[in-house]
Amino acid sequence: MWPLRPPPSNDAARRGGTSKKKTLKKLPIGISDFTKVREEDRYFVDKSLLIKEIIDEEAEIALLPRPRRFGKTLNLSMLKCFFEKRGDKDRKRALFRGLRVEKDPDFDRHFFKYPVIYLTFKDVKALDFENAFEAIRMLLADEFQRHADLLDSDRVSRMDKDRIENIIYMQAAPAACQRALKDLSACLHRHHGEKPLILIDEYDSPIHAAYSGDYYEEIIDFFRSFLSAGLKDNPHIHKGVLTGILRVAKESIFSDMNNLSVYSVLSGKFSDKFGLTEKEVEELLRHHGLEKEEETVKAWYNGYIFKENVIYNPWSIINYVSNISDGPKAYWANTSSNRLIKDLVQNAPYPFKEEMRDLLKDIPVEKRVEENVVFEDLGKDDVAIYSFLVFCGYLNAFDTRHVENEYWGKLLIPNLEVKLIFKNIILQWINESYENHKLTAMLKALTGADVKTFEKILGDFVLETLSYFDTAGKSVEKVYQAFILGLLVNLAPEYEVNSEKESGYGRYDISVIPKDKNATAVVMELKTIDSDETKDQALESALGQIEEKQYAAAVMKSGVKDVLRLAVVFDGKRAWARESSPATV
Repeated sequence: MWPLRPPPSNDAARRGGTSKKKTLKKLPIGISDFTKVREEDRYFVDKSLLIKEIIDEEAEIALLPRPRRFGKTLNLSMLKCFFEKRGDKDRKRALFRGLRVEKDPDFDRHFFKYPVIYLTFKDVKALDFENAFEAIRMLLADEFQRHADLLDSDRVSRMDKDRIENIIYMQAAPAACQRALKDLSACLHRHHGEKPLILIDEYDSPIHAAYSGDYYEEIIDFFRSFLSAGLKDNPHIHKGVLTGILRVAKESIFSDMNNLSVYSVLSGKFSDKFGLTEKEVEELLRHHGLEKEEETVKAWYNGYIFKENVIYNPWSIINYVSNISDGPKAYWANTSSNRLIKDLVQNAPYPFKEEMRDLLKDIPVEKRVEENVVFEDLGKDDVAIYSFLVFCGYLNAFDTRHVENEYWGKLLIPNLEVKLIFKNIILQWINESYENHKLTAMLKALTGADVKTFEKILGDFVLETLSYFDTAGKSVEKVYQAFILGLLVNLAPEYEVNSEKESGYGRYDISVIPKDKNATAVVMELKTIDSDETKDQALESALGQIEEKQYAAAVMKSGVKDVLRLAVVFDGKRAWARESSPATV
């Protein structure tokens, strides 16, 4: 189901070295409507056997938690299209032509047979409960309006019609909204003579927002009543399918719901129905002539183990292929989710922070993983934190085993994309969590050319924080550069901070240019100590490069009168700084 846009023609060399044209299906990035994808003949990874698994599922209600951007909405849209008795049957039948589910002997017995209630809560992300509830009322109104033919049914009572109208006109009280699933399913059953399917997408999205927005208890109270009334012991539903990121702890929402089965990323069932399998990724790359990119794709977007299946992040894959000339990037980054992760890292117990250092260096940690996530425990219980990170897709659990009704497994950051997200989160946290006076003092020392004070405070920061990062790899200077830039952004708006700009005969690492041209500018060269040199030799080498490449040239063209030329040298968790005489005009 994952459509891919063809890469530009000038990328023929990356597409396996061939410039031969072939018909490539269009790539609807961000389109999660199954009907639209199929009718427009977009590239589609066939996940239609999900339909068969839902038909064969013994539990009345299935909860399928997966990380965001793993195809949940598109899959539920496909289920809705298949099961719902609405619209043009022949037109719908054509959408499934050639798909694997078409060969299933039960296809015609269930196709176009049932009424469907479909709700997606993915955009309910309010700052307070009042706005969240208003958004939920609007969703209910839209879905009830879709079934407005019930108002003309002689099988629906006048009282039920009044309830339907109150929901449609957004006049229903909170208690009536909590009964909405139960009331609508009963009316649909009576009208059609068939029990409806209830499909709920991203059921926990409002709960994530509520946890961050400090109205968690209110939203939990609403959803406990809403889902319990609609799904627990409801004689008017054929099946229910819920997707989300987490299984919110049973005592919070799914209390006593014995007809519910949960199939998480640790389960065997449905394990290949969300995300892309290795074979599907290979086919997709081959279709676009990108076979040579296989190793890059594996390093950046692979690494998830859903039971026996190796799974790739589909959102990142399709964006990578569609922007192939840009190379790999962290496409999966999400501001709101990452803010919660940052808060968890910042407030976590000390042992967690120690283990995070290991994870960033690809050293696995062995932990218990709890399928029921209790939000209230996230700030104090490392089991809750690790479980949250696993089910959100930030950590991968492998070599899992069941021990006395508990899941245990080895945890790792799954790929380079997620590692980069973690590093950015931690750098941001480090930047925000420094003692304000200490950071201010360091920046004042830098802009005031007090190199000794700058060196001392910088050394403290490096020692305290860079143990989160691998300072022995090939790209270590990039780590140090990102670290320094993260500190210097606090100089805005009085200073403009640049990195790797052309100046003189090369590219300097960092420059700091004041808006006040009477103030001192800084051009900075960063260097790591080679195995065969001392710190003094490294400092002199960096200063020599500043002079040789005339890095101060472009900086002085901005109109400043003084430029501090500064070498900063790193060796693991230590840092030193040295200046050459300021250049003046």
